[in-house]
Amino acid sequence: MLVPPACRSRALFAGLVILCFGSVAVGPFPARAQLSTLTGNHGGPAPTQNEPVTFTADSVQYDKNNALVTATGHVEAWQNGHILRADKVTFDRNTGVAAATGHVVLMEPDGEVMFADYAEMRNNMQDGILKDMRALLQQNGRLAANGAQRTGGAINELSKVVYTTCNLCAKDPTKPPLWQIKASSAVQDTEHKRIEYRNATLEMDGIPVAYFPYFWNADPSVKRESGLLPPLLGTTSNIGAFFAQPYYWVIDNQSDATFVPMMTTRAGPQLDAEYRRRFNAGVLDLNLSGGYVDNSPQGSIAATGQFAWDDTWRWGFVINRASSSDYVRDFHLTTGLGGGDQSILNSQIYVEGFGDGSYARLDSKFYQALTGALNSTSLPVVLPRYEYNYVSTPDSLGGRWSVSTMDFNVIRSEGENTRRASLTTEYSIPFVGALGDQWKITFHGDAAAYDASRLNELPVYSDNKYTNTTRALPQLGLDFRWPFARDGGAWGTQLIEPIVQVILAPQTGDSQLTKYPNEDSLDFEFTDANLFGFNRFPGIDRLEGGSRVNVAMHGAWYLGGTTFDGLVGQSYRTNKDNLFPEASGLHDQVSDIVARFSFAPTRWLDLTYRTRLDKSSLATHFADAVATVGVPSFNVNAGYIYTNFNPYTYYDQVAPPPSGNPYYFPRNEVSFGVNSRVGNYRFNGYARRDVSNNRMVAWGADAIYEDECFIFDLRFYRRYTSLDGDNGSTTVLFLLTFKTIGQFGYRAL
Repeated sequence: MLVPPACRSRALFAGLVILCFGSVAVGPFPARAQLSTLTGNHGGPAPTQNEPVTFTADSVQYDKNNALVTATGHVEAWQNGHILRADKVTFDRNTGVAAATGHVVLMEPDGEVMFADYAEMRNNMQDGILKDMRALLQQNGRLAANGAQRTGGAINELSKVVYTTCNLCAKDPTKPPLWQIKASSAVQDTEHKRIEYRNATLEMDGIPVAYFPYFWNADPSVKRESGLLPPLLGTTSNIGAFFAQPYYWVIDNQSDATFVPMMTTRAGPQLDAEYRRRFNAGVLDLNLSGGYVDNSPQGSIAATGQFAWDDTWRWGFVINRASSSDYVRDFHLTTGLGGGDQSILNSQIYVEGFGDGSYARLDSKFYQALTGALNSTSLPVVLPRYEYNYVSTPDSLGGRWSVSTMDFNVIRSEGENTRRASLTTEYSIPFVGALGDQWKITFHGDAAAYDASRLNELPVYSDNKYTNTTRALPQLGLDFRWPFARDGGAWGTQLIEPIVQVILAPQTGDSQLTKYPNEDSLDFEFTDANLFGFNRFPGIDRLEGGSRVNVAMHGAWYLGGTTFDGLVGQSYRTNKDNLFPEASGLHDQVSDIVARFSFAPTRWLDLTYRTRLDKSSLATHFADAVATVGVPSFNVNAGYIYTNFNPYTYYDQVAPPPSGNPYYFPRNEVSFGVNSRVGNYRFNGYARRDVSNNRMVAWGADAIYEDECFIFDLRFYRRYTSLDGDNGSTTVLFLLTFKTIGQFGYRAL
């Protein structure tokens, strides 16, 4: 091997070769040492644009007469973050051109990989040409061209271009992919991360379906890119046909915005704008919209924000307001306004903190009704509300104590106004007897102070208009359970566990119904879930008192992969409690019977049933059944719920309307669902039917195909109720997603 004199002193090993300003050096120097020495930069960092070309090869030949260096066999060259691999590379010192042939691979600093049959690179690999180029981009992007010309290391001009993110058929690679874009020419701008096409055609399975004289998409490596998004179009029964053209704007590294102008045939124009920003300590999302309903200007705002002060405290807000329910209905804004199909918009501002076993929150809440069945003037303004909870670590006796408070000021234009301060404390000590019997002693106390006005209005309807009072209820509980387990060998393990809870407490009386406000205890259902406890109401505005005993028998059988679990229980008290309505199951000294049964004989079958039975006739007063059958590839679920308890009883018993409550019907409903996922296909369907009124509540289906490059989503929903009480609505939606390119969809309502 001939080594130029300028580099001969460095020639120590013939396996690693460095091209340095027209010279060839051979040596085993560390990469940084080679770059620093050969470029004359001995003290600072190595340059990034004029680094020498370093490469390895099986053999290297130097033609001194023609100034050619030829490397053959597993050639790998790298410079400025670029890596070139080929079977053979010839470097012309006179022209500075490196010609690569045979299995050419060029790897870019951003992770892009290009393949070619032949390549010529010059100017520190910044310029060059490639023949029969193929590029592997991020997110499975694949780009191919008959030829490519690189300029400045940033622009690749391509001819006869094909782009897709689909894998080729393994059995027949010549078969067209599911979708691809073909163009006569394209420009890949690696600096601005975009690919621009001229005379582009979108093909599906080799069949042209769309033509674009000019088309561009962001490079798959880009997470965000300003530009037009795929258009939205469809028809609705309220606004007619509509067309919307979203625009996405990347403002900076922390924020972006989306603007969606919409034209409709019946309601006129509408504009929706959403701004998003991430801060070092939080996030902000602001959505504003404006349009017309019946030639009247309308609008809405939806905003959320959450910001951390430190590792313990954070604050935030949620704002959801709309000019009318018609505007929300017509433009289907409930997704932006808190999500889902809802009849109330809620707004709040809060600060909360997290400690070891503790939580604190101070907030204010505001509500807006979106249905005629609710009057916004009767909805509360909570200004403010304070919550605190603390649970201690076990003490030397193994006991824990907890304290919580819920204080608020509730204001209404119509209905009661309530100011409350409360305190709940509890201390419990568990211990285990010599025979495996388990015990727990609990001291529990609730206290509250009230200052309320307009108590004679909704929902209490008291004879007294004002109240300023306090109350407290101490309780002592003793819990006992004794699990008996038997190992039956081949017959599995059986468990029998009697459970008893004795509670001693003074009587509270039914004077609570009109003496105290009721903000948090309007609705409850007596089931096995709240059989044991100091208060079966969800809040403390109504407190369950009196001495009582709650008992249950729990049994289970574990047989291989089969599980049977059940519980039957009842409550007994020394006196009737008129605080509970008669239909609640807790009014008398002996309660209704509550039970829960679950049966899972295999992994593909799960049955659960909850019920409440009349203590005398065993008539069903509550039933909740859920069944799931199947495997992940296909499963069916069915449900049934029935209850005869009227949550409006608290209204009716103190101020019964002339013809009963017009807004309540006993709930008697069945539901059915099916889910399937086989390969790239998914299907989901559901249906709900009101048995009492003999009509459907809702039903729908969703069929999805998804692979590595494409998503087809077809959805149908039929809802028989709506915000304004009409006959509901029907939604048909199909959406085509070409991954890394965009979406196209149609919606009909």
